[in-house]
Parts: sequence; C-alpha cells; structure tokens
Amino acid sequence: MPIKDLETQDMLINMGPQHPSTHGVLRLMIRTDGELVSEVTPVIGYLHRCAEKIGENLRYEQFVPYTDRMDYLSSMSDNLAFCLAVEKLMPIEIPARGQCIRVIFAELNRIASHLLAFGTYGLDVGAFTPFLYAFREREIILNIFEYVCGARLTYNYVRVGGVNKDVDKKFAEMVTNFLNLFEAKLRDYNELLTYNQIFITRTKNLCVIPAELGIAWGFCGPNLRASGVDYDVRKQMPYSGYEKFQFSTALGDNSVGVLGDCWNRYWVRIVEMVESCKIIRQALGGLPAGKFSADVKRGFKVPKGEAYTCIENPRGELGFYVISDGSDTPVRVKIRAPSFTNLSILPEISKGVLIADLVAILGSIDIVLGEIDR
Repeated sequence: MPIKDLETQDMLINMGPQHPSTHGVLRLMIRTDGELVSEVTPVIGYLHRCAEKIGENLRYEQFVPYTDRMDYLSSMSDNLAFCLAVEKLMPIEIPARGQCIRVIFAELNRIASHLLAFGTYGLDVGAFTPFLYAFREREIILNIFEYVCGARLTYNYVRVGGVNKDVDKKFAEMVTNFLNLFEAKLRDYNELLTYNQIFITRTKNLCVIPAELGIAWGFCGPNLRASGVDYDVRKQMPYSGYEKFQFSTALGDNSVGVLGDCWNRYWVRIVEMVESCKIIRQALGGLPAGKFSADVKRGFKVPKGEAYTCIENPRGELGFYVISDGSDTPVRVKIRAPSFTNLSILPEISKGVLIADLVAILGSIDIVLGEIDR
C-alpha cells in the first residue's frame, strides 16, 4: 500500500488516576495522534470529601483541622486562611506575637512545599537525585513543626485568635540553624537541576503562557508570576503583618527561557524560597513579647455577617468566604482553591504538545488534589 494511502487513528489514553506523574488521584483523558496530544480533559473528584459542607455543620474551631486536609503540603496556610476569615467577623485583636509566629510558620511551610515541588519536578523530567536532596532539607522543617505542635503533616496549629502554643528559645535556634544550612543548600539545587543543560532543554520555551491568558483563566501564585505578572497577595493585600517585612516578589525572567514557560514556573519557586528565608529572619529577629493568642472561649459565637479573606499560599491565592448567622456554626463556607483554578487552564495549553511534555507541563503547575477536590 502506498504511504500516501495510510491513515492515522486517534487514541484515547487514560493517564491516572493512579499515576505518579499526575501528582495525586487525577485522571487525564488524553486524545493523541501518535505522540502528539490533541485534547486533554482533566477528570477530578476521586478525593472529594465535602469539606465545605462539613464546615457548615461544625463549630468554627472544630473546622480548623479539616482545612489541614485540603492542601496537605501547606496545612499552616490553610489553617491561617480560614482563621483570618472568622477573625474578620469577630471583634478581637490578634496579639502582635501571634501574628509574627503565624508568618514564621507560613513561610517555613512555603519552603517545605516548594521543596517538594522542586523534588517531584525533577522526577517528572527524569532526575531522581533532586527528590532526595529536597526531602533531606524538608525533614528539618517537619522536625521543627513536630517540636512545636506535635505533628508533621496536618498541624491544627493556627487557631482563631492566634496560635495554639507559644515558641521558645530552642525553636528559634532550630529555625536559625535551618536557615544557615538551607541558604547554602540552595546553591546545590541550582547546580544540580536549575542550570542542568538536560533540564533546561526539557523545560525552557515549553508551554509558554502569556500573562493575558493566565489572568483570563484565573492563574495565580508562582504560575502567574512566572509570566511576569507582579501580583502577590502578601504585597497587594497584606495580612498578619506582612507589610512590615522587606521582601521581593519573585517573577519570571528571560535569562534562560522565556516568560511563562515551564522553566520559569520552576524558577519562581526557587527564588521564593530565598525570599521566605529573608522574611523568617526578620520575623524571628523582631519577634515581640507578650501573648501569643487572644482570649477566645470554646464554642464562641460569631457576629452575623459575611467575610472573604485570601492569603498567598504556596500555590497561589487561597480564599475563604464565610457567612455567619450569629451562632457558633457558619451558614456557608466557600473555598477558592488555587490548585483548582490553576488546573483549569490545562486543556487550553496542552494542545499539540508531546505526551512526554504533557508530564512536564502538569508538573510545572504544581497542583495538590486534596485542595482541588476538597
């Protein structure tokens, strides 16, 4: 048969929901023509746990541990976002020490989350060693969390009014030792992966997302800043005293790839870890004395009203919308999950790419399925 008479036939392939490259129980229905992807449909819901509806049937303080289970790689941030929404409705003043401790833990959790993103992205593109490096340093952060709150993954540490427990001199020493160690290790990460020629070839100029397209699809966090958009909730809408700290917004650049490509989405997270170290040093050095939490009774009632607060969690803008009827239980809890909005753009940006590149594209977005399904 002459070659010109041959026809190709599209294939439908399921990637996931049990697949290491989908970063959780995500199913991608992929239509391919050979190695080229013509259509991608994300299928979610395998981890759905009705978190919002549960929040409407528990007292405010009882729902805080449930927020841990959403983005389980940045549980401190999830605790904080919900507590800020509740506190916005309440006539209480959060002690300065409690605010500062919250910032320290949120930034430590940001580093821990970005370390996992760094390590797993290396796995996605075929490099195993970065994963071992990342877990080596991440373990130190988890040891710090365990020392203070007794947990290593889901913390329930940030509470309405402040935090659950004060920190001491040993905590300060542990954090300082980690920062001194970690800032040196970052150079190893860059030598190992960031400027590795194979890694650059696999990620630069791949899946370029212009700023306008990212904004239109609700892209946020490091993913949007990689496209050159200077938007960080910690800067634009400061909370917990972030306006007192000096740090730079991590943005993509054209030094290796182009704005908005996979390499820049990776690079922004590396730079953010550097900036997080700066914030932690400032917060630790200026940690005020006094109470670490306001006096909030169990079973407290929240004045009637509604509030929305958002924070910059490691994956972007995490928001909680809470409606109160004046009782001890919210009428409505709605969550804006950054992983959900970031994933929504995948069908748009995956047309015409290779199957192997689809893995690199999904890894660059850095999603957590617990937050998407919640």
